[in-house]
Order: sequence, then structure tokens, then C-alpha cells
Amino acid sequence: MSLDKPYTNIPGTTIFDADMARIGYHLNQFCMSLMKAENRERFKADERAYLNEWPMTEEQKLAVLDRDYNRMMDQGGNIYFLAKIFSSDGLSFQHAAATMTGMSQEEYAQMMLNGGRSPQGNRYLGEEKGK
Repeated sequence: MSLDKPYTNIPGTTIFDADMARIGYHLNQFCMSLMKAENRERFKADERAYLNEWPMTEEQKLAVLDRDYNRMMDQGGNIYFLAKIFSSDGLSFQHAAATMTGMSQEEYAQMMLNGGRSPQGNRYLGEEKGK
């Protein structure tokens, strides 16, 4: 049975729902493995070899190697699991979020201090202005 997903037409938005959880299961399990210091060390020593131990798709592995968090989310990654990767790299959540928006960390921080991104262009496709 197909569920109605009205949220699929919001530009630039990836919703982590049950379907995405199934797609990203192994990617997210890999991320959780990084909670253990010995796994972080193994990953840092040879990222490709460690990733190859997980039954992830090649696209998921390449997204991890490229540290492309938007692509990881498109491949079923949940941002709270992906945080284990950028934390392992010594990066803050703010830094990772900035890279996902194409901004510097300073630009991203200022945007958030100014109230966040504009809703203009970020509403449902076809949504009328002012509604």
C-alpha cells in the first residue's frame, strides 16, 4: 500500500521516513559503529576497507568518502546518525550544516542568528503566496 506523502515536493528537503530508514539502514548502522573508539580508528586507518565491511550501496560508500552529507541523506542517511561521521572528523554540527547549505561556517551561523533561511522558494511546489 502506497502512502500519500505530500512532503515530497518541498524543494531541497529530504524527509527521513520509514522508506528512507529502510534504504539507509546499513549506512546508519555504519555511522553508529563509529561510537566505538576502535571502530573510529579502523575507519580512519583505511576508510574504504572499513566501508567495504558494510553491505552499503556503492553510492552510499562514495558519499561517505566524499563527506557529501546531502548525498548521504538522499541515500537514506539520518542526520543524527551522520553526526557520528563529522564528529569523528572533529567537526561541529554547525560546520557540517554549513557545508550542506554551501555556506561557510561563519555565513551559516550569521544566517541562523538572523532568523534562519527564508521560506521564499522553500514551500510546497505550487503553494500560493500567502497561504
